[in-house]
Amino acid sequence: MLKQRIITAAILATGIVSAVLMLPSDYFSLLIAIIVLIGAWEWLNLCDINSTGKRAVFIGTLIFAMLFIHLWTYILEALVPVMDNLAEKYKFQMEDIRKQSGILEWLVIPSVLFWLLVMLLIRKAPQEMLNYHPRLRYKALIGWGVLLASWMFLARLRSFYGSEMTLYLLLLIWAADIAAYFSGKKWGKTKLAADISPGKTVEGVYGALVAAAVCAIILCIALSVIYGKAISFMVAGDLILLSIITVQISVYGDLFFSLVKRQRGVKDSGNLLPGHGGILDRIDSLIAAAPIFYAGIYLIYMVLLAPAE
Repeated sequence: MLKQRIITAAILATGIVSAVLMLPSDYFSLLIAIIVLIGAWEWLNLCDINSTGKRAVFIGTLIFAMLFIHLWTYILEALVPVMDNLAEKYKFQMEDIRKQSGILEWLVIPSVLFWLLVMLLIRKAPQEMLNYHPRLRYKALIGWGVLLASWMFLARLRSFYGSEMTLYLLLLIWAADIAAYFSGKKWGKTKLAADISPGKTVEGVYGALVAAAVCAIILCIALSVIYGKAISFMVAGDLILLSIITVQISVYGDLFFSLVKRQRGVKDSGNLLPGHGGILDRIDSLIAAAPIFYAGIYLIYMVLLAPAE
């Protein structure tokens, strides 16, 4: 089993890293969309939604939302002559609608707030969360939202901040997972959320957070080498803090999906990946981490880096 897991993980990691570094942004966005849609199918299984019609609506609306977000700037361009004609006909002035292209960035706020709320609820009331069974439509809607957000902000991270920052996020999550596993195995005594995931320990989380700080320090050194000058202590501190927060939230993203699986009475979300279960079993941490990391990078760039340029 361990050998199978290692082989599968190596193949997946090689494929994802190659995609991040080599694929154009549009094709990378498409690849992530396909992965997320497979995860969406698994989410429907976890929600025990078996109706073909309901599944079609769920997947169809998710695809529509992805297309709408991906084509947002083109939609605005198409609306320009329409709005100009209306302004001329009804004698009013309006700001160039193309300036609204950045309005999608605001969608990161509900995503961040959702994962912060999940973290607080699981920390403070894990058993109550385990016993809470929302109506299926609400459960499906939650999955729809978090899956769409993960795709959106991972794709935008790649498009706006490059393959290097996207690769860093992936390496950060992978390094944290590995550190959490070995730290928990070596020193783990205190259960993090025994009712939800008995294998996770507080000591394992500490190991993951240390790994996050180390990854951020390595990133700062790499950026200094790439740009030929040391980055400021403020930017370095923000990158370290962002990495730690991202990993902290990713742990609770993992616990969130573990909670849903435990409610459904299954160990894995699927069996697509030999030795690893389903797609959601592999990307649960990343689903939570993507909007958090994107929000942080956006703020660091807008507040600290952009004015310097």
